[in-house]
Amino acid sequence: MDLFLDIHEASLNKRNETLCGDQVRVLRGEDKTIVVLSDGLGSGVKANILATLTSSILITMLGKNVPLEEVIKTVIGTLPTCKVRNIAYATFTIIQVDHRDNSFEVFNFDNPPVFHVRRGHIQMPHQTVVEMQGRRVTTVQGTLELGDFLGAVSDGVLYAGMGVAMNFGWGWSSIAKHLEAGFRTKYRSAREIVTDVIGETNTLYRGEIGDDATFVGLYVREEKALILFTGPPLDKEKDESFAKRVLDFPGVKVVCGGTTSNIVASYVGQVIETDLGSLRPDVPPIGRLDGIDLMTEGILTMSRAMDLLRECEGNVGMLPRDRNGAVMLASELLRADHIFFLVGQQINEFYQNPLLPRSISIRKHLIQEMADFLLAQRKEVTVEYC
Repeated sequence: MDLFLDIHEASLNKRNETLCGDQVRVLRGEDKTIVVLSDGLGSGVKANILATLTSSILITMLGKNVPLEEVIKTVIGTLPTCKVRNIAYATFTIIQVDHRDNSFEVFNFDNPPVFHVRRGHIQMPHQTVVEMQGRRVTTVQGTLELGDFLGAVSDGVLYAGMGVAMNFGWGWSSIAKHLEAGFRTKYRSAREIVTDVIGETNTLYRGEIGDDATFVGLYVREEKALILFTGPPLDKEKDESFAKRVLDFPGVKVVCGGTTSNIVASYVGQVIETDLGSLRPDVPPIGRLDGIDLMTEGILTMSRAMDLLRECEGNVGMLPRDRNGAVMLASELLRADHIFFLVGQQINEFYQNPLLPRSISIRKHLIQEMADFLLAQRKEVTVEYC
């Protein structure tokens, strides 16, 4: 079973500030995933610059496989210290997960402790305090299991509601109880967990955010893979082999395009059923074929799905509640972790712009646009042209 690290973060800016003084950086590598949360002292432009600089140095050095302790010593030795309050100008949390054995390490420099949830209950792992460059760094080690969650917060989340909804703010223990309650009733993704906590943070502040507040979470779940086959291959002799690849794919199977759909239908020896209930003025109806999870028309449906992806800003919960091909396609793409585009390059003259070179099809441009958007949503995307 392939495990996937579902990662999401959200922030609230301190009132009257256009820039956030917290910064999150994520690096997914072949062997490891690294998440860095940095909190700049104060708020606004200065805090944003300090947090951006700190998180960028950390993620860059760690990405080049510089030993973790050397990276932390370098950053701590570089960070200036506030002479008035005798604290660092930027604090940080590093979460590093090894994909080979799902082990993780957390290094925390003056940020709140991370939240580790397993089977709906907060874990209290053993913490080790080490001294680096004369500063105390807390470390935690462990192994992730299916359903585990790791969350890092800036102190703006802990202080939510201080002097407004409560005397001393929300606090770590209360947030932990809130997470446990959420896991018992509703959480299914990192986005849902993070959005819920940040939403409660905003409620406690009553919209008057007293400090930059950020929450970044890693939720361990089974990987959701999807293949999207669109466009007939250049070599018609390869039609059957590509249809077989789609049907053998271990995940969600999507086919977009009339000719492409007929290739798959011919391979399985079936007739496509048209679902007229999904027909809309701007979106053609979907088709039904055994073994295929979603079958749609091509360019028109994919173009509309791309519009919907932009409009909802990658949040599947913000898609229209309508059962049509474009909404269904956008939903499947956003729910997938690894999207594999199999794109035939045979030109459909009906859609081709005569002003463009024949090597640049509308379909190819559209798929690249989708791939770029999904990559920005931290999806794993592969595009193969045939």
